[in-house]
Amino acid sequence: MRFMRVGPRGGERPVLFADGRHFDLTGIAADVDGAFLAGGGIEQARDAWSAGELPEIDVTGMRVGAPIARPGTVACIGLNYARHAAESGVAPPAEPVVFLKASNTVVGPYDDIVIPKGATKTDWEAELAVIIGRPARYLASPAEADQVIAGYAVSNDLSEREFQMSDSGGQWVKGKSCEAFNPLGPWLVSADEVDDPQRLGVTSFVNDQPRQASTTQDMIFDVRHLVWYLSQYLVLEPGDVVNTGTPEGVALSGRFPFLSKGDVVRVGIDGLGEQRQICRAAS
Repeated sequence: MRFMRVGPRGGERPVLFADGRHFDLTGIAADVDGAFLAGGGIEQARDAWSAGELPEIDVTGMRVGAPIARPGTVACIGLNYARHAAESGVAPPAEPVVFLKASNTVVGPYDDIVIPKGATKTDWEAELAVIIGRPARYLASPAEADQVIAGYAVSNDLSEREFQMSDSGGQWVKGKSCEAFNPLGPWLVSADEVDDPQRLGVTSFVNDQPRQASTTQDMIFDVRHLVWYLSQYLVLEPGDVVNTGTPEGVALSGRFPFLSKGDVVRVGIDGLGEQRQICRAAS
């Protein structure tokens, strides 16, 4: 099942995308959010669609919002791809590097990238996002992660490197939590449709020039390990987002220029769709 939300910011409505058509979910769900996931919403939507009970909807010209309503927590993993750690000039971490990102950074997959005031090093980061569907607290093993993962989505974990590093104050949140710094979607793809989250191609382009081209096989810590690991330190709740790290090919590597006004960024993952954003200056 592929879920999306369409409409103006703050007024999105839930939609199921299946067989190339869009179906209105408002008859069975107020939104695609934590309550929807925890309450068996994916299964209810599947049953209603199979029974032909969902009306088709025309979404032409409508804004596409993030596929999950504002999450309570956006947990992120740094330096989780071996070749990205190498291009950053650091040794692969012995355990996951964890940081949190403000949840209001989550925007739609085609919303503008807002380059912050005073920014000089705004960077793209194509990532596999995990959407939590059930509470995860002290999971006994990585194998239990499958029980709490609702699905996956494409994420662009944008970073302002000057804020993140030179002005960091010893932490990364200032460089990670700027306005609109986490485009998500276009879809939340249910976990049963992803055969193996460790065999997905991850790509990004800036102005149609290739930047990142890798696979989730290069992750140092796999998806199940990350969800298990996070659950030992914080409670993940339905609707929360886990950004699992980015592959090599970002501007921080020194091989490419940082983003500037007018640049067009595309980020995609096999089977999960592609995003497209235009960069603009903060007003």
